[in-house]
Parts: sequence; C-alpha cells; structure tokens
Amino acid sequence: MLKTDKIKIDPFVKWAGGKSQLLNQFEKYLPAKNSYKRFVEPMIGGGALFFYLAPKQAIISDSNTDLINTYKVVKSDVKTLIKILSSYKQRHSKEFYLKIRNDFNHKKLNSLYKAAALIYLNKTCFNGLYRVNRKGEFNVPFGQHKTFSFNENNLIRVNKLLKNIVIKNESFEKVASYAKKGDFLYFDPPYFPLTETSKFTSYTKEDFLVDEQIKLYQVFKKLDAKGCKVMLSNSDTPFIRTLYMFYKNSTSQVHAKRFINCIGEKRGEVNELVIRNYK
Repeated sequence: MLKTDKIKIDPFVKWAGGKSQLLNQFEKYLPAKNSYKRFVEPMIGGGALFFYLAPKQAIISDSNTDLINTYKVVKSDVKTLIKILSSYKQRHSKEFYLKIRNDFNHKKLNSLYKAAALIYLNKTCFNGLYRVNRKGEFNVPFGQHKTFSFNENNLIRVNKLLKNIVIKNESFEKVASYAKKGDFLYFDPPYFPLTETSKFTSYTKEDFLVDEQIKLYQVFKKLDAKGCKVMLSNSDTPFIRTLYMFYKNSTSQVHAKRFINCIGEKRGEVNELVIRNYK
C-alpha cells in the first residue's frame, strides 16, 4: 500500500509490467506536483503510477477495450460491481472459472458483467497474467486458487479518484494529441524484447515492436517540443538506448523483478530504463 494524499489506493488488477514495485525508485525522477497542470497516461494498464500520484486532473487511456470498460464501470457503478464480485466469491471453483472465461470470450455480456469477469479472471487465473491469443480471446488457465477475494474498500477509493478523470479507449498517438503545454505524460508501453525469444506483447491482440516503438519516440519528441513534461519506461536494450540517444542525459536505470514468467528460475532482477525530457 502506498499513501497518496493520505488515501491508500492500489491497482485493482494485476497487469504484466506493472510498476508498483518500482514506485520508490521512480520517486526521484517525478516532476514536482506543482510543476504540471494535468497528468496524462495513454497506456494505463494497472495504473500503479496513476494511483500513486492520485491526480485531481487526468486523462487515462489504453488500447485494451475490456480493461478500459472495467475502469469505466468502477467509475460509474462500483456498488453493483461489488455485488456481482461478492456473488462470485460464493461460486468460485475451477468449473466456475472456466464458465466465466468462456462467457468473457464468447458471450455478449453487458459492461458490468464484462468488468466483473475481467477482475475475477485476473485474480484467479494462473500467475495473474492477462494474455490473449490472435483472436483476442483470453486464454490463461485456472490458477488453482482455493478462494477468490478482492479489496472492496480499495475499489471504493478508486471510484472516488476516478470521478473527475477522463477515461479513453484510444491509441497512444490520439491521447497524446490532447496534451497541452504544462501537462505531465507517462508512457509505459509493452517493453521492447530483451531477446528474440523473450517477446511478450499480448496485452491486446496486436504486437508492439520496432515500428510501434519508433512511432512512440516520435510522439515523445512532439510532446517535448510542445512544452510537456514526458517520462517513459522501457527495457534496457541497445535499440531503446539508441532510439532515445538525444535524451541520454536524462535517462536512468532502475531495477525490477520479473514476476510473470512460467519458468520460476527466470523471475530474476532485470534493468529497465526511465527516460525523461526534463532534469
């Protein structure tokens, strides 16, 4: 738990590449709160930094439609969502998990039940991993959890924080175009793979590789020229270091542990980059 304006708020879903473990290292690289007008995060994911900052003005977005639907439901009808999730606690089993996964992939669920399904699957699937196949279907197996639990009070706190926040389901380029001089933007893209065999970009059914990383760099430069403060996380690779060579004097290394890997011995510490356009 981290304190944000005396309110403890945690991400309500676990997301690959989540930044909760890095917030203490991020602290010294963040601009002062009084130095920017609005926070913009075009690739929100689990939202660890967003919840840590707890901004009063913000735009958050993600290309994952189901994830953004969940944020919107938490914002608009958290009480009903909690009732549905509470009923899932009583019905939890492997068979129920498989039923919810099938419904999530193949039935036309309304927004509330789609959000409840995502949270339930996220909390009970193997390793807390959100992964889809090329058809866009969630395909993570059951995680052998004996119980299903969720933090009701945290969801209520998230609901309160989201009340005045703009939530989008748009490309990072589109969301970045809304930014104005004096805004602070944070980008947490799918990381460029460390090796050819380490590629994991299936947060959505589209990949995020060389061409997409170059597009993101071009957006970064445009925001810099516009007078925005911009911070970006990525893997520590020669490609990323070369791509952001112009910002090498404001590029720092942080250390993270890999928690999402099916091979236990590969969950070691890795170096990541924090790239900024400000000192």
